[in-house]
Amino acid sequence: MTHPDRPTRRALAAGLALALAGAAALVAPPATADDASPTLRAQYHFTVPDHWKNDPQRPVVIDGVLHYYYLYNADYDGDPRANHGTEWRLATSTDAVAFADQGVAAAKGTNANYDLWSGSAVVDHANTAGFGAGAVVMLVTQMDHPTAAQKLDASGQQAQFLWYSVDGGRTFRSDGDQPVIPGEGRRDVRDPKVVWDADRGRWVALIAERDRVSFYTSPDLHHWTRTGEYVNAGIGTIECPDLFRIRADDGTSHWVMGVSANGYATNEPATFAYWTGSFDGSTFVPDVAAPQWLDHGFDWYGAVTWEDPAAPLDRRLAIAWMNNWDYAHGAPTWPQDGFTGTDSITREIRLARTGEGYSLLSAPVDALRDHATRTTTLGDVRVDGFTELAYRGDAYEITTRISRQDADNVGFQLRRSADGSRHADAGLTRDYAYLNRAQTGRPDSWKVESRTPVDGADTVELRILVDRTTIEVFVGDGRYTHSSQVFAPAGDRGLALYTSGGAAVFRDLRITEFADLAQRPARLLADFEGDAWGAGWTATGSLAGIGPTTSDLRGQAGARVADTFAGSDAATGVLTSPPFTIDRNALHFLIAGGRHPLGVEPATSVQLLVDGVPVRTATGDDSADLRPVTWDLRDLAGKTAQFQVLDDATGAWGHLMVDHVVLSD
Repeated sequence: MTHPDRPTRRALAAGLALALAGAAALVAPPATADDASPTLRAQYHFTVPDHWKNDPQRPVVIDGVLHYYYLYNADYDGDPRANHGTEWRLATSTDAVAFADQGVAAAKGTNANYDLWSGSAVVDHANTAGFGAGAVVMLVTQMDHPTAAQKLDASGQQAQFLWYSVDGGRTFRSDGDQPVIPGEGRRDVRDPKVVWDADRGRWVALIAERDRVSFYTSPDLHHWTRTGEYVNAGIGTIECPDLFRIRADDGTSHWVMGVSANGYATNEPATFAYWTGSFDGSTFVPDVAAPQWLDHGFDWYGAVTWEDPAAPLDRRLAIAWMNNWDYAHGAPTWPQDGFTGTDSITREIRLARTGEGYSLLSAPVDALRDHATRTTTLGDVRVDGFTELAYRGDAYEITTRISRQDADNVGFQLRRSADGSRHADAGLTRDYAYLNRAQTGRPDSWKVESRTPVDGADTVELRILVDRTTIEVFVGDGRYTHSSQVFAPAGDRGLALYTSGGAAVFRDLRITEFADLAQRPARLLADFEGDAWGAGWTATGSLAGIGPTTSDLRGQAGARVADTFAGSDAATGVLTSPPFTIDRNALHFLIAGGRHPLGVEPATSVQLLVDGVPVRTATGDDSADLRPVTWDLRDLAGKTAQFQVLDDATGAWGHLMVDHVVLSD
């Protein structure tokens, strides 16, 4: 469908003009170079700090903090033919809107199976896997002992492997090189989603296998039994399965299974397909064969859902990768800002009875409002043709209730250029809602307009999230949503309202802006993985002339640690980092070894030095198990510091082991 480009402008009544004065003029001023954003990085959506991201991994909540993992590739170079390998990176959040980068949590190349693909993490509260109560355990797809050639083209046999974390999900270690669920020659066997079956006291894993989802059960996450499968050859290659129980608005409980899939063969989306149905602990049976779709745009893929801690049975949260494999490497963020990877806004989903069945309804998570910085209220605006607003922006939310009245087509021109030749359109006809990106910068694809049905109601609510390269449209009660990338030039920041075929009223029209929520990248001060201590580090005594030690300690990240043992407990020395600026909120590290605190000589201690004076200190606990330590550094912001490992002790447990020193928010 062709939507209005530059319809005839019609003046509004003088009373309406006065009502809008102070909020927005009716005609926008001409664009200037100053309007251009210096970056294409999203203002309030999650973006990878650098290089590449794709699939989200289902978050886990630990001590009230959301741990969000995702596939990350620090070696990405923009070449779609190269397989440089993904690993799991971690960001944390307290509200699922503002995130803090914590760096790589599960590194590629640290076992025989090369890189890590999608999977899922669980908190093993009951210690079923034997890694300790509260350990975070992930079941993840890797290639099973790939050859050098298979690493290059990602063609190795896919299988499922266990990794685990005993430091609260900050770092993971592989539990060996052998799969716990072998691929057994099958071509596509990936994306395991693990859930706890409380009714039967066991774990359940859903694994995507091209045209089906296979079900496995396990008492301990190590030993798995295949119990059933769901087959659907009509929605392309199935990926990233999901399974959860949720209570509907009528009080009934239902199982929901979802997958990322491709419905284009049947004129449906390629996003998140889902079914309500029954689950007997072994397999899933849908209520009806045809799927519903959680999003109808072109860029809402690899979605994950998780329980809302505030209402675990009644509401879930969801996030998705805003990209599409048809054009995944074409985003202008890579040449301009050095990254490719933006996520959708986190949304709340709930189940509601709709007609004879049940559907999931979506809305942006409530916490988004907490990051609002300004709201412009325009009230009721009547439009008969075209009205351009003075508002200019590239990152905002629009809310309104559109009373269609006589109009056949009504909507918004978003990211409008100064001359009106470029814009993305979101709106309603008599028959459907749409998001159209044909008339502005966009991915190189035929996928330009998404559509969903609308009922015959005169008034339809729209909630539209615009960020620098994305638009998300929530229609009505949220059963239908549209999420797509839009690559408008940075200077295209205009906003206009339009109708055709008659007038319409945009009721309670509001524009809300949000704070800049871009993450500050975590800074790895030391991983102790090389032959030497690291650039700029100094070592004295027994530590001079040596380097990190190959170890296999509980809680260790990687293959090596800094160990002051240096041959015996009699060894002594000091290891000191180069100076660094405290420009993040916290410092994290792992420590084990002797309990000899600073100030009770001889000491085995780690300290943070500012102006040569210890301002933070930690020691071991007479154990070889590495434990996590976090220092709050907010009171030291801007100061120059050094990280130091001191070993003066020569008796029993007269040494320390230290690993993975990271500055982060």
